Amino acid sequence: MLDQFIWVIFPYLCIAIFIIGHIFRFRYDQFSWTAKSSEFIEKKSLMWGSLLFHLGIIPVIAGHVMGLGVPANWLRAIGISDHMYHIGAVYIGSIFGIVTLIGMLLLTARRITNESVRKLSTLSDILVNILLLLIVFLGCYSTIVTNATLPDFDYRQTISVWFRGLLALRPEASYMLDVPLAFKLHVLTGFLITALWPFTRLVHVWSVPVNYVGRSHILYRKHKV
Repeated sequence: MLDQFIWVIFPYLCIAIFIIGHIFRFRYDQFSWTAKSSEFIEKKSLMWGSLLFHLGIIPVIAGHVMGLGVPANWLRAIGISDHMYHIGAVYIGSIFGIVTLIGMLLLTARRITNESVRKLSTLSDILVNILLLLIVFLGCYSTIVTNATLPDFDYRQTISVWFRGLLALRPEASYMLDVPLAFKLHVLTGFLITALWPFTRLVHVWSVPVNYVGRSHILYRKHKV
């Protein structure tokens, strides 16, 4: 029952909270739908931390989508061998993972150690920073250390199959039983932040100003006295 709760019930609870929470907040709390920038307090650490984090996290997410969502035999069918995939996932993934980790370290240190930024932060802001830092660290540890110490472990035959079954409403907890602890913690903390997402500043991810690309230029004219 514990395995069923951890690997079936808990993920579905997190997904349900993620969806319902976003709908509720968008309908009843739109004025708090913001990133609450603290750039006017301190800019240098924010600039480097945010740049490194976003530079790394986009390829990392793309790698997760491919690794979890695309079956290995599909990749083989288009000419991507297991060895090629392993090189990309471990080496290229590690580079972007470390870049993300450095960015997250800078952002977390800034939020905790800078007194002005800390006073402006809510409990959820600090919790999100620490949880994101933990998730990224566990991901880097799993990719670099666990893959090196357990070379026979293939997450595409365990975690990926379990995850796709979860999305297809055919969950099978047994795929996760023999998964290394670091990978398990990475997965569980990932679902945990999914549940917390709609109640934090992370909602600003869905407010990317795409319309700015086609918006007319703003004209500034000097006022002559």
